[in-house]
Amino acid sequence: MDIDIILEPDVNPQQMAELAVEAEKLGIRAVWSSNYHMHYDAFLALTLATQATSKILLGPLAVGPWEMHPLKMANALLTLNEMSNGRAMIGVSGGGGVLGAIGWRARNDGPSWPDFDPNTRKSEPDRRLRATRECIEILQQARSGKFSMGYDGGVFEIRRPWGMAWAKQKGPLIYSCASGPKMIQLGARIAEGIQFSDFTPDMLPTAMEHIHAGLAKRATPADDFRVGNFWAWHIKKDREASMYEARRELIWRGAIVGMIKDDLMPHLKDETEYELMRDNWENFRVAFRDRSGNIKGIPEDLVNRLIAGMASAGDISDIDHEIERYKAFAANGLTELSIRLFDDPMDGLKMLGERVLPALRE
Repeated sequence: MDIDIILEPDVNPQQMAELAVEAEKLGIRAVWSSNYHMHYDAFLALTLATQATSKILLGPLAVGPWEMHPLKMANALLTLNEMSNGRAMIGVSGGGGVLGAIGWRARNDGPSWPDFDPNTRKSEPDRRLRATRECIEILQQARSGKFSMGYDGGVFEIRRPWGMAWAKQKGPLIYSCASGPKMIQLGARIAEGIQFSDFTPDMLPTAMEHIHAGLAKRATPADDFRVGNFWAWHIKKDREASMYEARRELIWRGAIVGMIKDDLMPHLKDETEYELMRDNWENFRVAFRDRSGNIKGIPEDLVNRLIAGMASAGDISDIDHEIERYKAFAANGLTELSIRLFDDPMDGLKMLGERVLPALRE
């Protein structure tokens, strides 16, 4: 199993290049730039890295067709691919946090975003499955370089003749960001890879069944289908700093932001704890927003169990335990683990290179 890294959206292009150079030296497979609504552009942030590196894969994660028309997404992606000599990739999402910023109420907005007013904001986009499929089809058409008279989809259209014959490099890789059964099957049927978010090892067997169902319906077999998973890394030399960061970011673990009961229950003692979390959901968000890491109304023991179950946290002594978890990811079908680095990303990157990568290569 390979290791990718996902960097914070506030990492500037110069820092992105420095981290990509170090990641390439260490043997990291890929660098993903995070796509958020108020930070650096996820495509442009990688441009300096394309010139400073020669092997490592580079791409934005995740970009949705509701925020960027697939035709313009193709322009940006193929430009990045040319700049990197064929090393670009992209994670295509049917949702994402940017939707909320531009007026959509996405499914993972959680139970009680205080700024949501159904009378003034649009409901979530419909036909997400079809929109994701059409987006991937347009990206694939663009990278083929073939001329087309247009694209007539049920969601997206291209009304003028088009072709991107200027794109000379091979690739880029196209991933589908997925969590639900239908989206997973779609990605396995038409994309080159799937990118899960915050899946634990015990969630993978069922997910892999959906991948195999999609792979069985491909028009042509997949030679090297990729299966990745976003995973939060908070391990630091200072355990207190690690746990602060993990508490601060806990709201963004997939099961919590969507309050997905079936995914949360393995980390809880009983349903009463789920109800407690549901009633205090806003306090998870406040702990991130005010940067305090203080989740009011939730017992420390419960917070620690959630962190332990859905992220890597602690100090150097905890790395061996996390390596065993990563081996379980690999045994259950991951081809790469996409580790998200937060504060002090260079320190986290070097820990991965010194302790994690050698153990996974044994």
